[in-house]
Amino acid sequence: MIRLLLGLLTALTLTAPARALDIKEITSPGGIDAWLVEAHDIPFTALEIRFKGGASLDPADKRGATNLMMGLLEEGAADRDARAFARDRDALAATYGFSASTDSLSVSARFLTENRDEAVELLRDALIAPRFDEDAIERVRQQVLASIRSDYKDPNTIAAQTFMTLAYGDHPYGSSMDGTEDSVATITRDDLIAAKAATMALDRVYVSAVGDITAEELGALLDRLLGDLPANGAPQAETATYLLSGGTTVTDFASPQSVAIFGHEGIARHDPDFFPAFVLSEVLGGGGYSSRLMEEVREKRGLTYGVYSYLAPRLLGALVMGQVASSNNRVAEAMDVIRAEWRRMAEEGLSEEELTAVKTYLTGAYPLRFDGNANIAGIMVGMQYQGLGTDYIDTRNDKVNAVTVEDIKRVAKRILLPDELHFVVVGQPEGLEVAN
Repeated sequence: MIRLLLGLLTALTLTAPARALDIKEITSPGGIDAWLVEAHDIPFTALEIRFKGGASLDPADKRGATNLMMGLLEEGAADRDARAFARDRDALAATYGFSASTDSLSVSARFLTENRDEAVELLRDALIAPRFDEDAIERVRQQVLASIRSDYKDPNTIAAQTFMTLAYGDHPYGSSMDGTEDSVATITRDDLIAAKAATMALDRVYVSAVGDITAEELGALLDRLLGDLPANGAPQAETATYLLSGGTTVTDFASPQSVAIFGHEGIARHDPDFFPAFVLSEVLGGGGYSSRLMEEVREKRGLTYGVYSYLAPRLLGALVMGQVASSNNRVAEAMDVIRAEWRRMAEEGLSEEELTAVKTYLTGAYPLRFDGNANIAGIMVGMQYQGLGTDYIDTRNDKVNAVTVEDIKRVAKRILLPDELHFVVVGQPEGLEVAN
């Protein structure tokens, strides 16, 4: 019952920006920075922690170490084995989340005020003193290996990984953060300890909290929770060099339909043209908007159930990406239409009517993201990670509304590169050569 209550509190507490957010920037006595939104009406707090760097810090011969390490943080810590850790977590009605991505690690916690100290202490054990017991390592290793083997049969994963390998080669972006069967099989307990030290350090941490906690209480909490982490982690991986040019790569896969991943180099999040590019991208292929690609590829021609494109401004290399699936005998036509729309938008931009409509959609949808403490904490830690100020929530829609037709035309010519568009097709497409 108490865990059900915590779930309801996660969804139903502070909602913003309908209720204006008062974001406080705090620094703990030990020097850890964080953002805080106090909400004392319900005795519950959501905490989000992010470490920059992520699985891109894996050594080349130990790909998958960071991912495996993060999967083991709840599998026993300090004097508790995996079963004892789960028992005590459930008794506290606390929830923890640990996840890895190529560019970052994420840690989340949800706890009731009455159990705050105990919940934080348990989380501290996971972050500072994970056990990495051999039986737990083997259990989680087998789960990762099963996932890797499953990916061999998934055309979407095959297409995405093939694109990234062609685009980035030996850079960490060019291989799966899960690792390979061979690399995961060789990861030792010492490798996991090294991966934790490389990625979970104070020089790359971002923190946000929303809920029933004061600035003084949060400062003390952070010093206790994170203060014993290493001061510095491993050096950041080098900027990725994009290697692809325009064209098509086909991977043979027995299936009645083909999956195509497509893209080219993109635009960084801090580029002055990012907001015009963001608005442009939503009209071209946004997943939540009636985009041009959906109109031309699906609605007019019935070539697919879905097609989309998006900006991917990753930490070490930005892309413009997209995906479509179609029957083997029609995927070539779908690709031709996508190329044509890419070129048309690059040359013509948007009409005033299209721009007005997409602005209405984007500014109206934005407040819907702020539907509870947990989501707000996640948004705030993402803002810090991206180097945005505390005023971003208040100014974001103004930045969208400031985009003009002239901005769109200029930026479309800059970031949409139809001749550089590369398609990776997985299936048995008709009319396209199969790569050796």
